Amino acid sequence: MPPPRTILLRVFAAAALACAVSACKPAAEAPATAAGRGDTSRPVLAVQLLSRHLRDNDFAAFARDAVPPALHTRLERAWRDGRSRWPLDELPFNDRIPSVLAALAAPDADTALRKDFDRQFSGAGGEIRAAATTLGVFGVQYVDHQGDFSPAERAHYAQLVTAAARWAQRAPLADRARAHAAIARLAAAARAAELGNADKEAWSALGMDATLRRIGRFSGEAKAVLAGYGLGLDDSLDGLEASLHMQAGDYAEVRLRYLLAGDPIDALIPVERLGGQWYVSDFLRHAQAAAGVPARPASPQRTAPLPDGPAAAP
Repeated sequence: MPPPRTILLRVFAAAALACAVSACKPAAEAPATAAGRGDTSRPVLAVQLLSRHLRDNDFAAFARDAVPPALHTRLERAWRDGRSRWPLDELPFNDRIPSVLAALAAPDADTALRKDFDRQFSGAGGEIRAAATTLGVFGVQYVDHQGDFSPAERAHYAQLVTAAARWAQRAPLADRARAHAAIARLAAAARAAELGNADKEAWSALGMDATLRRIGRFSGEAKAVLAGYGLGLDDSLDGLEASLHMQAGDYAEVRLRYLLAGDPIDALIPVERLGGQWYVSDFLRHAQAAAGVPARPASPQRTAPLPDGPAAAP
């Protein structure tokens, strides 16, 4: 069983990156279109819709609206075949999520993880802060130079890694009482999700949408735990601002501005139009790769330096 800090930090990182895959402030009202799909008829609406699904912990709806219907069908088939775990692929440690949930859902998880925490990390605030600093530096280097990231993702994720590292340096991660409460809450949520079986075939048989709905229930509890450590992801999602930075034909960029643990994030998100609907380009690219769909020609990288004032659409 992984040590508790490993489990908790994986949950923290996965939840923190939810801010990266969210795109802007949730729309107050987003009318549904055919087949229950949300309104993605304009660039900002498409980004707002995905953000609202993440705010609601509705990962199944996120998967539905992040890609065209035909691609969603192929992704469901690839999931059942065991060839894809998208959109979990958008999260760090995505390949470890089943094993983390299994460890948390184990019958003795509460007792075992609390004992491990007390033995290894209780009161070790200095060591944890030092580790957070180091991980922040290496995380930014990795995002800048490695991984399958677009230029827009690298610019955005580097800010997220820095903000998350600063949060971890301040957060009471070594607090024994807080950790015991967090472990109990996460363990209960993992059991309630009924996804503790880390067996690959079990998730495939359940299917993409059903699995994502259960993971969404766990995500809500994980976000509540993070809020107890000073990382209010729902607050970040609620405070996000989005505007159309530019549009040229079937390509556009949406500017995002929000706070993550008090640090300002300012990023440009490329989006593109297919079949009259708009999609986040990087999500679309990752989903196509997961489904085995030949990649379309890359959208032009039109990203320009961000203006100091309010973004305007040419």
